[in-house]
Amino acid sequence: MLPIEQILPDLTATLEQTSTALLQAPPGAGKTTRVPLALLDAPWRGDGRILMLEPRRLAARSAARFMASLLGESPGQTVGYRTRLDTRVTSATRIEVVTEGILTRLIQEDPMLEDYAAVLFDEFHERSLQADLGLALVRESQQALREDLRVLVMSATLDTAPIARVLGDVPVLTSEGRAFPVEVLYRPLPRQARVVDQVVATVHEALTEQDGSLLVFLPGAGEIRRVEQQLRGRLPEGVLLAPLYGNLKAEEQDQAIAPASPGTRKVVLATAIAETSLTIDGVRVVIDAGQQRRAVFDPNSGMTRLVTGRVSRASAEQRKGRAGRIEPGVCYRLWSESEHFGLADFTPPEIQQADLAPLVLELAQWGARSPDQMTWIDAPPPAHWHQAVELLQWLDLLDADGAITDHGKTARGLGIHPRLAHMVIHGGRLGLGTLATELAALLEERDLAGPGAGADLHLRVRLLRGEQGHTRSDPARLKAVRQAARRLAGKASVDSSDNHRDVSDTDIGRLLALAYPDRIGRRRSGSAPRYQLSNGRGAVLPEDDPLAREEWLVAADLDGQAREARIYLAAPVQLVDVERDLASHIQEGEDAGWDEQRGTVVARYVRRLGKLILSEKMLTRLDPEQVQQGLLDAVRRKGLASLPWTPEARQWVARVRLLSQCYPDQWPDTSDRALLDTLEDWLGPYLAGMQKWSDVGKLNLSQALTGVLAYPQQQALQELAPPALTIPTGQKVTLDYTPDHGPVLAAKLQALFGWTETPRVAGGQVPVVIHLLSPAQRPLAVTSDLASFWRNAYPEVRKDMRGRYPKHPWPEDPFTAPAQQGTKKRPAR
Repeated sequence: MLPIEQILPDLTATLEQTSTALLQAPPGAGKTTRVPLALLDAPWRGDGRILMLEPRRLAARSAARFMASLLGESPGQTVGYRTRLDTRVTSATRIEVVTEGILTRLIQEDPMLEDYAAVLFDEFHERSLQADLGLALVRESQQALREDLRVLVMSATLDTAPIARVLGDVPVLTSEGRAFPVEVLYRPLPRQARVVDQVVATVHEALTEQDGSLLVFLPGAGEIRRVEQQLRGRLPEGVLLAPLYGNLKAEEQDQAIAPASPGTRKVVLATAIAETSLTIDGVRVVIDAGQQRRAVFDPNSGMTRLVTGRVSRASAEQRKGRAGRIEPGVCYRLWSESEHFGLADFTPPEIQQADLAPLVLELAQWGARSPDQMTWIDAPPPAHWHQAVELLQWLDLLDADGAITDHGKTARGLGIHPRLAHMVIHGGRLGLGTLATELAALLEERDLAGPGAGADLHLRVRLLRGEQGHTRSDPARLKAVRQAARRLAGKASVDSSDNHRDVSDTDIGRLLALAYPDRIGRRRSGSAPRYQLSNGRGAVLPEDDPLAREEWLVAADLDGQAREARIYLAAPVQLVDVERDLASHIQEGEDAGWDEQRGTVVARYVRRLGKLILSEKMLTRLDPEQVQQGLLDAVRRKGLASLPWTPEARQWVARVRLLSQCYPDQWPDTSDRALLDTLEDWLGPYLAGMQKWSDVGKLNLSQALTGVLAYPQQQALQELAPPALTIPTGQKVTLDYTPDHGPVLAAKLQALFGWTETPRVAGGQVPVVIHLLSPAQRPLAVTSDLASFWRNAYPEVRKDMRGRYPKHPWPEDPFTAPAQQGTKKRPAR
């Protein structure tokens, strides 16, 4: 009997009394397959279906097949499933296992979810973007339209506090599970060792010392292939090697999940796909590389990059638990026990790191134009939200007020990323509808051609159309993508007359430019295939790639690195197509900038798309304003350090920076980035009339910087962050505000006798750091508490120094001694 069986009566009774509950059950408890079946006989279900969300397609299919087998049926009868590329649902289906995007579509089409009695969120601890969105929509529907709708959130390692805060005071049920003890062995990487090599060594160690099959967690398919290559042919007889990741053929995935045949063992090399939901029979040894790969979106570039980082403690516990499902097991962790305590508690929710364009469009259809109109467990980051809104407005999917347009409604109805939906709709108008749907289906899936096939998307289209074979292509995935393209063509009402049209070399690029106008690239001068993208970033192709000599291309898939992104999928494009199809977004006009090679300001008549110059014509005459703009451009290129800084100017910036830290809403940011962003405001007026860079060197920078502050702030600066302080001798001593630890006053120790209170700036918030100097101007002590120094440290300093500097006063009581700058005063005769 599965552990979950013990709490099923409590769960069914709870859902009789209340509409919402949380269920916490560790891996192996049976929640995924037993809970939906147990709810079939609930009186409140009536004729309604039970909808269960699974984060991954493989898990959704596996769970549905297993539940159907328990009923002696096939998927599609009482239990069915829906994924984007595969559906097994009939009129007889009462339990639907779906991947998460399906729920969003269902609730948009029917906000009351009239066909459903309950929505179950499985493995919610993974905190996928679609799960968070789905819960927000279902919760709003439940509260406003369907009080009788049951909502059950299920997870293995759920941090219930934030969920409970959002859902209200709902019951939390906990299953203890059936976990056998798992011994943890730490095998940290030796210095300079590679993860792959350590994994291979640990696999051999475990096969020698342990019984049962092994489940090895690696960050991605690339690491899996490298480990597989090292182990293939080097394993003991009777040990099978089985990779498991999302891009594998379906039969290979099934082979990895299936139990090992009698007398054999398996080594399953898996990504996080095996962390939850899936049960791999026979595993009693886990080897955890301790890494995971996550997609992190950069709102500044509009690109997503894959980041490999450490797993969270929650994920490490999930993985360890896989070794204790059937009997006591062993978990090898490829990090140290001390490192384990430094891991984050949980993996960050996807909503905080993802491209939000699909979510923003869905919410606009729902009627929410800002994130604060919905209830979130974790709210979307403002920068990500604003970037998504700007993109959707650029594509005419949202209007200027953030409301969804008719074009946006049509695009959302296609059920694909807004970029691709925009491409499909306009592709149909260009007579390229079939090609556009094929491209969209290809780009929604993992690359059919796989690594080593080059970046050209034309190859993928020929592969999809059966015009070119490929040894690594998966017939089942090819069939699924073709079906997806045909379904999309039906949804988009694509004219079938263009089905057999030949694809030209530039048709694909023309369509991609509609979807990715911010990723149109022009080859830079030089031999290497480096490109300047219209979003301002750089991108690069391998030198042996067939597209490497193209002057213009569109990058559909990049790794999103900040400095120079690696292009994985692209197509050439003609400038004439870009200028025709994106004419409304091309800006033109006179532009002045700094030419470093010529060492002067140049002016051009420029036509540009975003930050990419499409064409330019040099101008011979420059007006003063153009020269000013060119000099500002020179400062941006050369950096702030190129300006004529004086000690006074550096202190001024540091003083204002201190006040902005103490009063963040009242004083401006004077970091280098902020000063560069506001150059026109504070530096621009002082460049008027200048003709060349040497003129900039004569600039009074301190005077220019005062323009950052309003006049009342300039007056307050003198009081809150004074440039100097008067010490007990009556002298004024300059403060140094540039150190990170606070403003510094350096003075001879004897000059500060009688000064018992440490001076403070910023309205008393920041103590001045006192550097007490010897008569030779060397530091004797550093303190932010003068009274404590005089009382505790001064006697020792006096003892050490009075013999070395006998001509200078070293009184026993520094509190009452007169401050003195020079040597001892000689007694009067």
